Amino acid sequence: MPVFEQVSELPCSAEDAYQWHLRQGAFLRLAPPWERIELLESQGVSEGAQAHIRMWLGPIPQLWIAEHEGIVPGQQFQDRQLRGPFAAWLHTHRMEPLESGRCRLIDHIEYRPPLGFIGAWLGGRLIRRQLARTFAWRHDVTRRDLLFHASCSQASPMNIAIGGSTGLVGSALVPFLQTGGHTVTRLSRQTKPGAADGTHSIAWDPAQGTIDAPSLEGIDAVIHLGGHNIAHGRWTAGNKRLIRDSRLQSTSLLAKTLAGLKQPPKVFLCASAIGYYGDRGQEVMSEASPSGTRFISEVCRDWEAATLPAVQAGIRVINLRIGVVLSPQGGALQKMLLPFKLGGGGIVGSGQQWWSWISLEDLPRIILHGLQTESLRGPVNAVAPGIVTNRDFTKTLGRVLRRPTVLPLPAFVVKTLFGEMGEELMLGSTRVVPEKLIQSGYQFAHPDLESALRGLLGRT
Repeated sequence: MPVFEQVSELPCSAEDAYQWHLRQGAFLRLAPPWERIELLESQGVSEGAQAHIRMWLGPIPQLWIAEHEGIVPGQQFQDRQLRGPFAAWLHTHRMEPLESGRCRLIDHIEYRPPLGFIGAWLGGRLIRRQLARTFAWRHDVTRRDLLFHASCSQASPMNIAIGGSTGLVGSALVPFLQTGGHTVTRLSRQTKPGAADGTHSIAWDPAQGTIDAPSLEGIDAVIHLGGHNIAHGRWTAGNKRLIRDSRLQSTSLLAKTLAGLKQPPKVFLCASAIGYYGDRGQEVMSEASPSGTRFISEVCRDWEAATLPAVQAGIRVINLRIGVVLSPQGGALQKMLLPFKLGGGGIVGSGQQWWSWISLEDLPRIILHGLQTESLRGPVNAVAPGIVTNRDFTKTLGRVLRRPTVLPLPAFVVKTLFGEMGEELMLGSTRVVPEKLIQSGYQFAHPDLESALRGLLGRT
């Protein structure tokens, strides 16, 4: 039976690495971002416990059921496939202690491809490439997360409530917080007693102005990421109203509710966007720069102003001005991948407009850094230091994907197809620097674009 093994050293004890793997969120934290994977049920890690996973092989959904066995507390556990794409699969997670408080992480997999000899002949090399790609990424994420959480070890685990927890950012943030030992409660219109990922929920309905305020008493921190997708369709009058109202209503409801609690949270982090600054050409902007004048700038100004009741109540408020979020799971990068892979990528407009971006690997860390760093309050730019022009972005993505980038998208086509939305989001130039993050000592996992794209797409 074929064998695959990935080995690396971690900057922590074997026991710490073992416990990290046992926490809620670990499975989703280790799911590579270029794969579509959904956790349907998890019974934790104990002898005989099962995990039910839905994954996609191209457009085809596949149910994978794994059972845990071979558990040696503090050292190892195994996953055996009961149902799934392989004829056989046994994955041993092993942590071996080393000197100086370090350990060796070993992922040892014995597998048999489907369809016997034919499957091994047709897919053997592809399977090994995919395993190497996946586990290189998993080990890198494990090491980075353990290092980051170790740097926060003096801070106590928090009980954190999140609005907008099922969106692109929230879906990455929840498992990251859980593997750091924090408890996550979702603000949700449809409450459930418990979910497969171990979270609970608090009822709210921003459109109706209702929220279960008593359940927020004693929460340590509140994060709000909600809002209608600004890149979803042309900006008709109705769409503009939805973009605006979805942000202001929910933020205002939260800020007023938190201000009125007997035991309010110590910190309220609310998403905003670098759209606050508007189209500013070559101008370099920090958190002290003034706002722009167009639609998204006005929305961001009012969005941030809606947090004022919490500020007046003495709660530390962070308005996180988020750049273009890079992830193959959604947002701008997801939309670009197919045309670029087909060789249809090219600059947008002149290509000289600045795109201030942030990797989805960095954003959850920035959020937790904000919650735990007392000096951070008010506007904080969540962008990488390695900002680029659209031309540089295009060439870098083409290089990572090994595809040509010779088919431009002229400005007049953008305006014709997307109207005002295309002018502001695709043709606008916003050159933003993360001044406060750098001053606060935050260390970026992906400070430059090429490392970000290679990591997110598994092209290292």
